Amino acid sequence: MKPMYLSGRTAAVTAILSLLTTVHSFAAWGVTDTGTRYRVDSGAGLVFEVGKTDGSIFSIKLNGGSELNQATKYSQLNSGLPTNPTTSPNTYVQSVNWSYYSANTIIRVAVSTPTLTHYYVVRQNQNIIYMATAYKDGASPYGELRWITRLAPGFTAVPELSDIRGGTTIESSDVYELANGDSRSKYYGNQQARSLGIRGVTRSGCGVFMAYGNRESSSGGPFFRDIQNQTTQDNGTEVYNYMYSGHNQTDAAKTGVLHGPYALVFTTGATPTAPDMSFMSGLGLDNWVSSRGSVYGDAGSIPAGITATVGFEPVSPLPAGQSPGQYWASVNPTTRDYSCGAMKPGTYIQTVYHGELEVATETVVVTAGASKNNNMTPTFFIPANPIWRLGIWDGTPNEFFNGAAIPNRHPSDDGDSNPATSATWPAYLSFGTNPNPPAASFPAIQFRGTNPTITLKFTLDQSQIANRTLRIGITGAYGSGRPSVQINGQPTTSQSATSQPSSRSFTIGTYRGNNRQLSYSISAADLVVGTNTITMTPISGTADLGAFLSPSYAFDCLELY
Repeated sequence: MKPMYLSGRTAAVTAILSLLTTVHSFAAWGVTDTGTRYRVDSGAGLVFEVGKTDGSIFSIKLNGGSELNQATKYSQLNSGLPTNPTTSPNTYVQSVNWSYYSANTIIRVAVSTPTLTHYYVVRQNQNIIYMATAYKDGASPYGELRWITRLAPGFTAVPELSDIRGGTTIESSDVYELANGDSRSKYYGNQQARSLGIRGVTRSGCGVFMAYGNRESSSGGPFFRDIQNQTTQDNGTEVYNYMYSGHNQTDAAKTGVLHGPYALVFTTGATPTAPDMSFMSGLGLDNWVSSRGSVYGDAGSIPAGITATVGFEPVSPLPAGQSPGQYWASVNPTTRDYSCGAMKPGTYIQTVYHGELEVATETVVVTAGASKNNNMTPTFFIPANPIWRLGIWDGTPNEFFNGAAIPNRHPSDDGDSNPATSATWPAYLSFGTNPNPPAASFPAIQFRGTNPTITLKFTLDQSQIANRTLRIGITGAYGSGRPSVQINGQPTTSQSATSQPSSRSFTIGTYRGNNRQLSYSISAADLVVGTNTITMTPISGTADLGAFLSPSYAFDCLELY
């Protein structure tokens, strides 16, 4: 019997060791130091590994499944933080440390450089990686600031407009054309900042979603767009949170601020609601601001059919000691009221937008713990009875031909999935005496390399012959482009270039730069009873780089009054 007893004891020991090994392989809530990485376990199925040298995430697994992270590119801030203090003295990773908070129910990992601190935060029994990125004061050494989750093949990008698989490069190294003529790019299909909530990608049994959180430390205001997703040529999928970039950026980067919090949420496939991140106020994050104020009031008259927004941007230069953010609030179309809360104290430029057009601005000071009443009065001039008006004053080209497609496609796109758009941009419109010409027949953009001459023909009677003004509103411009205008063959005074972002614009999914209105004086002597002709051509001191990378501008509205 003795040999049998020993055999049974050995089997029992083996079973216990097997159980221990199984428990260890799936780990448990907490952090394990593997030598080169910290393995963080949520206790609910999410396990990820953070490099102790550069702070990147090298591995992500959910519920014991296969590796979610790409094998060689990893998930990280920017394209990975440098580690060499000699070659990167301002940006190298000085330390990667972790600690428990709230009775060991929260883990905080801090990745520190001389100029920023990036945080990963996990709450016990939640499959969420909360994040925040704190900028120190002073000029930023980073050309852009982004978080990028690089996922293994098998995920479906949302939207498909950013799925570049099978495409051939048609511009730079980031705009592609499919075999059917459709264009694809990580720049296409992206939401405006005011619409950022939660968006992600899924595959069988798994969903990975970015909850964008507070945009107060980003730049560009409520209508700014930036990269959110991309499915790459090697079938990998990328989920971004762009906090600052040079992608037709209208505002400078903010410093001395905390970007976020934001979060990477893991599910079995269902789209989650954005999580509450307020608990992070107790984690000692750099530049966290708890004491805040608010502004409310009447936004003034609103034209019929227009959506109004009130926005706030820090004044420039900032008063010493201030680091305010950017904020916005919708205006009630009936009562005209607005209310914007949870604002950092500071001095702001407050703007009323009709659509996306600035119609009123003034300075307002937000005080911690106080709510300020500030009524606004729009001052943007719109003539009551113009001879004609082409489009509407709303800061967008959406009503014009191809206008609504700009955020979703390259201007050369004549693909099968875009039957309502065309790569052929119209260059002629005749509308007789119609005071409201058909905007859908007029191009949203004029490119010097594509539709270099636009002709407008209209009819005047004797009572309308007088000194007139042609006003052309543009939402942005590329290459210092602006219209040169002739009326019945007679030139008008040329306009100076407008101040605009110095990057590609209309080819990377945005029409928005700095709204400007250009006025051209027209003498009564240059007008005739009957048919009159206006011709517009782009002028610029910048050379064309291509048919669509040529001096250009997107139209907001045109009117003769």
